[in-house]
Amino acid sequence: MNHSIALNFEDGVTRFIQCREGETVLDAAYRSRINLPMDCSDGVCGTCKCRAESGNYDLGDDYIDDALGEDEKDNGLVLTCQMVPSSDCVIAVPADSTVCKTGNAKFNATVARVEQHNDAAIVLELDVADDAPAFLPGQYVNIDVPGSGQHRSYSFSSAPGERRISFLIKRIPDGLMSDWVGKAQPGQALELTGPLGSFYLRKVDKPLLFLAGGTGLAPFLSMLETLARTGADQPVHMIYGVTRDADLVLVEQIEAYAAKLPNFNFITVVAEGASAHPRKGWVTQHMPAEVLHDGNLDVYLCGPPPMVDAVRKHFDDCGVTPVSFHYEKFTPNAPARDKAA
Repeated sequence: MNHSIALNFEDGVTRFIQCREGETVLDAAYRSRINLPMDCSDGVCGTCKCRAESGNYDLGDDYIDDALGEDEKDNGLVLTCQMVPSSDCVIAVPADSTVCKTGNAKFNATVARVEQHNDAAIVLELDVADDAPAFLPGQYVNIDVPGSGQHRSYSFSSAPGERRISFLIKRIPDGLMSDWVGKAQPGQALELTGPLGSFYLRKVDKPLLFLAGGTGLAPFLSMLETLARTGADQPVHMIYGVTRDADLVLVEQIEAYAAKLPNFNFITVVAEGASAHPRKGWVTQHMPAEVLHDGNLDVYLCGPPPMVDAVRKHFDDCGVTPVSFHYEKFTPNAPARDKAA
């Protein structure tokens, strides 16, 4: 049985390799022509040390303590020359992809469907081939805008493993991608590059707080579908904040997850003062203490820079330090893809 191993590099590139039964990650990577850092390959030097973020594996006992100490092992560090996976895994590699002689994957897609949502957003669905790269829920791709020589970055709103992928695109007057998608026809070809980004769903063993701003909702739809398929015992609370009433899109899709995920609940918030929405203001004004679990939670945040900064300040003011805090801030035309953990 093969196991799918996601290698996440420091420059945001993610490459997937297949690890055979009994094969080390280092050997599987080399077989895929990805040169992970190494010197000895015998568990002595520690050069191949990485962090396993999820999955099951065996490290054996053929390495020395100087290469990997017990405290490091307890914190998820591994030696890829010794690591033999027994399930799919996600591994953070402390090096750029270019250093490891790999890089972004390019793949083709065709337009399947375009759905307009008021003047706020557009859902773009694309069909891809069976050999399209896999991705982690929450990641994004660069989509080349035909005829422009430019690209725009969008998070997947669909779950991994589907041959039809989707994106939620903010409508911008005279925007390069907005204008193109508004005229796109089924069957038109596109080139994509990715997956990219370190904003993705980690192993779920604590309560989750999802904070979505505007079309920053997209990666959470991918995460929620993944959780619905795999199951989630932990509470999941989402706050979806927008500027105007018209910006609230795909709410019915979010509501459907309440039936699929017993521990999931969400609220929507509209910032505009003239709104008739029952909850007005900012997401930080609708974040009660009970959803913070005294800091024993994992927080995921995707939205514009002011929202990200406001949430970080809110946690500081409340004296709450989440176990992990993963965020991605973006601007409509050129996502900055700033993130932290």
